[in-house]
Amino acid sequence: MPVRRDRKLFEFLILEGAQAGLSWDTILAKRENYRKAFAGFDPSKVSRFSKAKRNALMKEAGIVRNRLKIESAVTNAKAFLQVQKEFGSFSAYAWRFVNGTPIRLKRGARVPARTGISDALSRDLKRRGFRFVGSTIMYSFMQATGMVNDHSRECFRSTKARS
Repeated sequence: MPVRRDRKLFEFLILEGAQAGLSWDTILAKRENYRKAFAGFDPSKVSRFSKAKRNALMKEAGIVRNRLKIESAVTNAKAFLQVQKEFGSFSAYAWRFVNGTPIRLKRGARVPARTGISDALSRDLKRRGFRFVGSTIMYSFMQATGMVNDHSRECFRSTKARS
């Protein structure tokens, strides 16, 4: 479903980065733990996490205890706030890659792991200092936030996800 609220977009950015190399089910099972550990996905709070807070997160059994992923969440929060300043919102920034409208895959098309648009989004985010934002992760982010609607026509979500 299309997501346009910045805090929810930040949540998916954190969760998609955490998911790298793992199953989405693993991350979904830990989602509430992530919400608590990462200040309700408030980017301004996460951007100020101290070294002591980041070290404490390494002991938090309810999340993926990977130092690079934890550090990237803080780095990405800072970059996220810069994008908000530049574009007025992260939503305005991200949705411009799809001209503000979800991309709909053609009937019978295979669901890709990445696209030219996810490549471009990934490159631009990396240029802005974001980490754990490779093209495949960004395509997954685009799916999760409704920027791309690759539900099969038979899926009950297909029509609802078009808006």
